[in-house]
Amino acid sequence: MMILTAVDGHLGRIRLNRPRALHALDHAMCEAMLAALEQWRDDPAVHAILIDHAEGRGFCAGGDIRMIADSSANDGVAARAFFATEYRLNHRLFTYAKPTIAVMDGVTMGGGVGISQPCDIRIATGNTRFAMPETAIGLFPDVGGGWYLSRLPGRIGQYLALTGARLDGSEMLALGLATHLVPAAALDTIKATIAADPLAIDAILSGHAVPPGEAAILTQREAIDRLFASDDFEEILSALEADGSDWAQAQLTTLRQRSPLSCKVSLKLLLDGATMPTFEDEMRQEYAVVTRIVQRPDIVEGVRAVIVDKDHAPKWDPATAEAVSDHMIDRIFAPLGAADEWQPR
Repeated sequence: MMILTAVDGHLGRIRLNRPRALHALDHAMCEAMLAALEQWRDDPAVHAILIDHAEGRGFCAGGDIRMIADSSANDGVAARAFFATEYRLNHRLFTYAKPTIAVMDGVTMGGGVGISQPCDIRIATGNTRFAMPETAIGLFPDVGGGWYLSRLPGRIGQYLALTGARLDGSEMLALGLATHLVPAAALDTIKATIAADPLAIDAILSGHAVPPGEAAILTQREAIDRLFASDDFEEILSALEADGSDWAQAQLTTLRQRSPLSCKVSLKLLLDGATMPTFEDEMRQEYAVVTRIVQRPDIVEGVRAVIVDKDHAPKWDPATAEAVSDHMIDRIFAPLGAADEWQPR
């Protein structure tokens, strides 16, 4: 069983159990999580929901990337079905009436961000490594990334979306991506105490909180806000090229390896996401975008280069930022017809 569910005291427990894949989500796992949430929604014995992983070093490394690429290389039907269900799970967690808790102990990327950021309580540890690295494989920071990243201070969200830079627990706490930072060694005690009295979670977590270390990303805040100030990808590249610092040149090297189409899509996603009326509207737009992205060649090529052959030498199409036209982006972001658009149920 890749999803383990149980009621522990007054706590509904959802445990990811796919350790060899760092608990990456597939379609069946998303459906199982939705079913558990529905079962507990009106159960008076369940006061709160806790999501964690059963074993291994990752909380959740993302989605089923190989399946998505294989589907994209054919008719894309399986990929679209997966995203529709995954986004329903993201939305269900965002709107769930009972308190929700995510324990982000270890790798938390992509799909793992999608099931943790909607939660009311987001626990990080010294093991936590957060990232949205989708531009490296021809995708974009979906699962609500347009909503969450666009609400980070300054231009940090744009920087994270484009580069896929990793954050540790202290950085996540400083940015509000985590609500609490606790020692990994205390997690078993914390979970048992929460199960006994979920409504006392704030006091429980405060009692185990550790002082955060320096949030390294904030030491680059001025450079991030200045160099990633534009919503035009070419202008960001030009700003980095013109800056002589080692940090700027390192970011430029990273962006030269990313899908130009994905980078432009990501900037547009955050621009729109900052003023999106509701999270449901956000997910509806992200689904429209992802259905177009999986019809394009970059996802297949990105997964080949990073996951399959691991040569890290993708041949993107289009190959340059200049070749990605505004018209192409407009077509990717166009709303789907009523029969095809995403719905929360």
